[in-house]
Amino acid sequence: MSDRITGCLRYLLWVVLPISLLMGGSVAQARGFGAYDISVQPAEVYPGADRFDPLTGTPPTGVAYQDNRPVGHVFLTSDNGYSGKPIEILVGMTNEGVITGAKVTKHAEPILLVGIPEQKLFDFVARYIGRKPMDTPKNKTNQVIDAISGATVTAIVINDGIHRAAEKVAHLGHAETVKPLITLRDPPYQPTDWAAMLAEGSVRRLTLTHGAVDEAFHKMGVGSGEPYIQSLPAETLFIDLYVALVSPESIGRNLLGEAEFHNMRQWLAPQQAAVLIMANGTYSFRGSGFVRGGIFDRFKLNQEGSSTLFHDHQYRRLRDLGPGMPAFEEIGLFKLPETALFDPARPWNLELLTNRPTGPIEKVYTSFSLAYNLPERFVQRTPPPPPTPVAAVAEAVEEGTPPLWQRIWQARIGDVIVLSLSLVLLTLIFFFQEWLVTRPRLVTYLRRGFLLFSLVWIGGYAQAQLSVVNIFVFLHALVGGFQWDFFLLDPLIFLLWCATALSLLFWGRGGFCGWLCPFGALHELLNWVACRLGVPQFRLPFAWHERLWALKYILFLGLFAVSLSSVATAERLSEVEPFKTVILLHGLREWPYVVWAVLLLVAGLFVERFFCRYLCPLGAALAIPGRMRIFSWLKRRRQCGETCSNCSRECLVQAIQPNGEIHPNECLYCLHCQLNYANESVCPVLIMRRNRRERRPAASP
Repeated sequence: MSDRITGCLRYLLWVVLPISLLMGGSVAQARGFGAYDISVQPAEVYPGADRFDPLTGTPPTGVAYQDNRPVGHVFLTSDNGYSGKPIEILVGMTNEGVITGAKVTKHAEPILLVGIPEQKLFDFVARYIGRKPMDTPKNKTNQVIDAISGATVTAIVINDGIHRAAEKVAHLGHAETVKPLITLRDPPYQPTDWAAMLAEGSVRRLTLTHGAVDEAFHKMGVGSGEPYIQSLPAETLFIDLYVALVSPESIGRNLLGEAEFHNMRQWLAPQQAAVLIMANGTYSFRGSGFVRGGIFDRFKLNQEGSSTLFHDHQYRRLRDLGPGMPAFEEIGLFKLPETALFDPARPWNLELLTNRPTGPIEKVYTSFSLAYNLPERFVQRTPPPPPTPVAAVAEAVEEGTPPLWQRIWQARIGDVIVLSLSLVLLTLIFFFQEWLVTRPRLVTYLRRGFLLFSLVWIGGYAQAQLSVVNIFVFLHALVGGFQWDFFLLDPLIFLLWCATALSLLFWGRGGFCGWLCPFGALHELLNWVACRLGVPQFRLPFAWHERLWALKYILFLGLFAVSLSSVATAERLSEVEPFKTVILLHGLREWPYVVWAVLLLVAGLFVERFFCRYLCPLGAALAIPGRMRIFSWLKRRRQCGETCSNCSRECLVQAIQPNGEIHPNECLYCLHCQLNYANESVCPVLIMRRNRRERRPAASP
């Protein structure tokens, strides 16, 4: 026995030491921790812009200028994130509603700085570039549920904030930047020769010599590419490139010829656009390295903040053009993807990329642009409607739009139903436990099945793992201005907290810790597998156990004290909980967090529910109000602890004291003691009663 105690103490030393080091490192990292706050230059959110107006209104909005010419809008979103404080994002947008740039300028979001790199927030915001938020239905909130794994609420809030602000700004219609509505018009076909098409602009040309390309690289500080490539005379033709939009019949039929134009129409979907590129010279726009299954990386189409690259399945190689058209060394027909944000009626440009080697494998790049604008006979212009007052637009956008939390609940109604049914089932298990404990096999299957559901569905799928940080955020919200809308943003977390709060009055912490906690379920299931494989189990002497369970209360009180001055620092220190590492991020974190989580899980193979017993600050936080429960559902007999200690020896987490009393702060409500209580083959009191019943018929004759 002494050897076992010594081994346990040695084992605990190896576990407690890493947590001390980890928390010490967290404290060191927490120093200097503060909100992210930067200033952004105009060109960072609207390429080419050199200034913008002071931001005014709701949302704060201004006009972006390039060379004193208005080119679009800039606006600021400011919505409360997980911390309850605003996340400010500066967004640039064209007059057509296309996002040109988005930068986080300020936030105090601690959840993004603990385990979830801040760069994930920046990358998530950058995904809006090139998109039209107004084209995405508002009710498709589930599209961003997993956008920032482990920070779901933050992602949803950002998505909704950008969507609402962009919709308002798109309708503001500043008079100086509103352009007439331009649509594509396909006039009746008329034959046109090559020279006339060049003259009217339906075919555009870009001519570059090797000298012009050399000069462009010289401006970048890059000289000759020799000895890696051969330099050619400056007057040598680099590329003579022509481009045309061939969707309109009068352009495509003249350039391609009757038969090829008919083939192209069959190749294209209705309303799909196509571009023809033709070139002579030493440089190939297609590229010598192009292979089937790849993309064309030497050119792209740009239009108002969005770019389009072409894949091989969007390309047809042509040998020659229609009758009367010049010959070219290279001709390619490209169809625009149906998903591309491309309007053939509006101006666009072709960007040609060139490179120059500066070493065996090093290269530098530059590009040349060819602007394209359809001749006036192919477009129809409609005067814009008069601008709408800002206040009227804001009211119109908000009118009939349900709050964000309602849209999230509607989008996740299936998950809400599943979780609600599981909570109803758990309530029935607790209320009818007297009937269930007389059927031990049914209880065993129910419990393991429910633990598996908690691990796989609640934790793995729904990622509804509660944390002690939720408590800190709730307490600070009570002090700093409570808003139900914020806590309703995650319906599953909200339901779990409501169920946990109610269960504290009836069953203490056992309702959540013993059945609904995904990490606790993983802890217990792994120990069950370990027992089946013959892994030895250790039970500390009750005197040691009783002192060690105080650790989790010390941890909770320490974290709570820190949270009073800084929730961000408290969240860093709350990494003593491995929930985020194991359940939310599936181990995809820095190695110290993973090592800590593995150590706890390994400890649980030898000491059942090791973390839940001694280190869980959330369990401690729930146990404190759990003392106020108004019912005592677990039955005991006066002989418990006096003439029998079966339950005390077999309790999974040693929540039963040697005198037979159940410690409510430590009980996980596994019902194992109630199985013994009702088992006539285990409980000595029931065994004696059964023996007396069996002796009476024998004594009667």
